[in-house]
Amino acid sequence: QKDSDKTRVTSPVVQDMGRADMGDARVLEDFIRWGVTTYPAKHYFVAVWDHGSGWRLKKARMNGELEINDISWDDNTGHSITTKQLGEVMNNVAAWLGRKIDIYGSDACLMGMVEIAGEMKNSVSYFIGSQETEPGEGWPYKQIFAPLVANPRMNIRDFTVLFADEYVKSYSGGSNGTNDGTMSAFDMSKYQLISNAVTNLSAELVRSPNDARSKISYAAKTAQSFAYSDYVDMGDFLKNLLAQQIRDINTSLILDAGEALKQFVVVSRNTSDYAKSTGASIWIPRDAYTMNRYLTKYQGLVFENETRWSEALKGFVGKSR
Repeated sequence: QKDSDKTRVTSPVVQDMGRADMGDARVLEDFIRWGVTTYPAKHYFVAVWDHGSGWRLKKARMNGELEINDISWDDNTGHSITTKQLGEVMNNVAAWLGRKIDIYGSDACLMGMVEIAGEMKNSVSYFIGSQETEPGEGWPYKQIFAPLVANPRMNIRDFTVLFADEYVKSYSGGSNGTNDGTMSAFDMSKYQLISNAVTNLSAELVRSPNDARSKISYAAKTAQSFAYSDYVDMGDFLKNLLAQQIRDINTSLILDAGEALKQFVVVSRNTSDYAKSTGASIWIPRDAYTMNRYLTKYQGLVFENETRWSEALKGFVGKSR
């Protein structure tokens, strides 16, 4: 029940679960099951809030110098939920439900990536996330959910578009002031198109001759990137790759990947600083050190196992023009 006190929570307590570890994937899964059981509905939107760092880890200071993984960092325990664990939770819940979760969303930084989407390709219908870091205010929940409350039969795809629109509006002089931001939604029924297209492009880049690899590297380095420079906008990279006019690369494979991306990304909204963003990030390290540091973890992801994207990366990362 909504209360009117803005300084403290005075709503009746539904259930006191005690102190829970927000960095424990089992706690997330238990909470979703509790929510579904306690409040059954026709549609489910699972939102995970807190710090995020995309598919890989981030060095952060918490009780000393620690490597913090992926999303949902618990300030008390220092634990967090990895991308693999997040996917496992969504898969377990979908199997238990007997159908896909309608929407998964991250109210967290840097989570709008094809690699993260790949982990829940069989369990989620739509995926919402930001390519860039989110300002501290996070999602404008009131503006996002008020239209849904007014029209609970709203089409799910339409809701994801409204979601991205309202998020960016809130940081464009709206309720959250003025700040930079991005927000995207993916149609997960189109994920396999992206996976197949990147698989074909990856194999083509692996076959590219040495004199072409510096041009591929340049296309990546000049593409839109985000707070982590190795998180690169996929569409802008493909655009740059085409512009390089590399005669040894089959242009149709680049175009195919671009078309798959357009079908995959339902909506991409951003403030002016991210005008080149097209909605989905992909991992492209700037140097061999970064690639080697995270390669083992990357090789455990569904997207990598399907596409062998890292094999292409090995050929052009760090090549100077």
